[in-house]
Amino acid sequence: MDLNLAGRHALVCGASEGIGRAAAVELALLGANVTVLARHANVLADVVAALPLVVEGQRHGALAQDVGETAALETGVRALVTDRPVHVLVNNTGGPPGGRALDAGANDYLAAFQRHLLANQALASAVVPGMRAAHWGRIINVISTSVKEPIANLGVSNTIRGAVASWAKTLSKELGADGITVNNVLPGYTRTQRLEQILRDRVQATGKDEAAISAAMLASVPAGRFADAHEVAAAIAFLATPAAGYVNGVSLAVDGGRMQSL
Repeated sequence: MDLNLAGRHALVCGASEGIGRAAAVELALLGANVTVLARHANVLADVVAALPLVVEGQRHGALAQDVGETAALETGVRALVTDRPVHVLVNNTGGPPGGRALDAGANDYLAAFQRHLLANQALASAVVPGMRAAHWGRIINVISTSVKEPIANLGVSNTIRGAVASWAKTLSKELGADGITVNNVLPGYTRTQRLEQILRDRVQATGKDEAAISAAMLASVPAGRFADAHEVAAAIAFLATPAAGYVNGVSLAVDGGRMQSL
């Protein structure tokens, strides 16, 4: 199985923590040159310093950008690819606040749309020309199992995640002939700051203690535990490899078997 990413350049968004940071590590372990993207340059410097170097000439870097600033984001990434074309793009950013769909305002939906779909579009627009030139590319979107089964009290998130999944499926058809695959990874309950936020929201909404809410969540997971971020990152890394070259347009759940749908 060809898992070698030596000589490939991966851009990983939301890489300061959680799944994004774990994905950066896994891609580096496969030999990729990794650029990590998030808002805070000082945090990214620590991430870069900790990334493994496993092949000769491998180098990592950072790009401090806010995915909510679409124009600046695209400008920054276009400058990056002028020097080093990106072959692997991992679209990943924190989810919107919880709450019921009907209670959310128009600005809540617009902000989520900008930070997720419009940011992904800007990033893809910047990196796809280099992928086409190489006739090789991977776009991997980290979204949510809610694209198949909406999650209670995550109204805005459910809505925008579904939009991203449809965008990705459309893009997979448009780019397949160029040697570029577009896939989604759907994390289940994963030990990240996002999970901590969901637990806090549910405590506030129900008045129950966090231990009881965690137990109820785990009761729906056949694996009986929350995922580690590196387990989700392993799926991301596989989809980035040559071995996954014929996997295109799929939404891969990494959820311990929680979802009821096929």
